Amino acid sequence: MFWRHEITGVDSVTLHFGERIDIQLVERIHRAAEALRYRLAGRLIDTVPSYTTLLLRYDLLHDDLSSLMASVADTLADLPDAASESTDSDTIEIPVFYHPSVGPDLSTIATRVGLSIEQVIEQHSRETYNVFAIGFAPGFAYLGQVPETLSTPRQATPRPKVPAGTLGIADTQTAIYPLQSPGGWNLIGRTPLTLFDPHRDQPSLLEAGQRVRFRPIGQEEYLKLGGQFDDGDTQ
Repeated sequence: MFWRHEITGVDSVTLHFGERIDIQLVERIHRAAEALRYRLAGRLIDTVPSYTTLLLRYDLLHDDLSSLMASVADTLADLPDAASESTDSDTIEIPVFYHPSVGPDLSTIATRVGLSIEQVIEQHSRETYNVFAIGFAPGFAYLGQVPETLSTPRQATPRPKVPAGTLGIADTQTAIYPLQSPGGWNLIGRTPLTLFDPHRDQPSLLEAGQRVRFRPIGQEEYLKLGGQFDDGDTQ
């Protein structure tokens, strides 16, 4: 596995694995993060995988960079080139109410790409998505990649308030807003699940390296599972 490192702080180093985003590279980075967390559990404070990099934070008072990097090199040298084949049990299913009442850009996307709303939902929900990275807000997972036909640029003017649980598309990626916040993604639906809860043992439902599938549901199931409508929704 090819990689290089860059010192990015007094107690951090960034491992670079490539220059462009692709699913195979993201999978290699997450295998590396998992192996390093296991092999160097007592020496790493945090590991933060991203699209092409892996940030490592270590205890500056109890470790030194040269020794740490020697251990990192040994660990990565033993890492297999290919991941074990994933199964359905490795994939997280998220129910989504795809509807213009909670996804105001769903109709616009359908018109732009020349599909019916039902076809947009079918294309979006049939994919298995990889969690590329967590960022922007706590628990905000960047998922890729949407079918090319559904790739849609961000909104020119972000909305001042996007309700928690809202599903959107921006370019080739899709994501769920875990908390109410401003946002410029194209909104196509909403999940009743709570994506981020600081009181849970694992606050974020999604983590980098996981796989996700969306299951379309109707309004009745959405409400039964705890889904809510926002004041700005058109029911």
